[in-house]
Amino acid sequence: MTALNINSKEHQVDADPSTPVLWALRDSLGLTGTKFGCGAALCGACTVHLNGQAIRSCVTPISAVAGQKITTIEAMSQDKVGKAVQAAWVKHDVAQCGYCQSGQIMSATALLKTNRKPSDADIDSAMAGNICRCGTYVRIRAAIHDAASTLA
Repeated sequence: MTALNINSKEHQVDADPSTPVLWALRDSLGLTGTKFGCGAALCGACTVHLNGQAIRSCVTPISAVAGQKITTIEAMSQDKVGKAVQAAWVKHDVAQCGYCQSGQIMSATALLKTNRKPSDADIDSAMAGNICRCGTYVRIRAAIHDAASTLA
């Protein structure tokens, strides 16, 4: 059993310590908002926060995060910054197919928690590991700027 703090709640996960966080979230705990994309930390669909930093849950073993704070997309509506990002996503019609959006929102939220006035270059850098097959990058950038302005 591995003790995980997910969205400020303690969970016991009965899985091999090398199990990726993604599969503990989805298969063991039923938190399916975090998506599987590539399994190699290349696309960003599996992004969650570990102690406030964006990480790729598909390659992070549960043994590496025991006792640390994991935050998933399911908790973003209760977070001031996450809520602002989600509202901006809707306002700017960011999602098309929507598959990558939980990872995109998690990366954008992590950025705005550390940088409330990001430049286009800051946004491009923070979001570089998140792939959107629909190509909504212009709307993603506009939504991040909009969320930043509402948080100012």
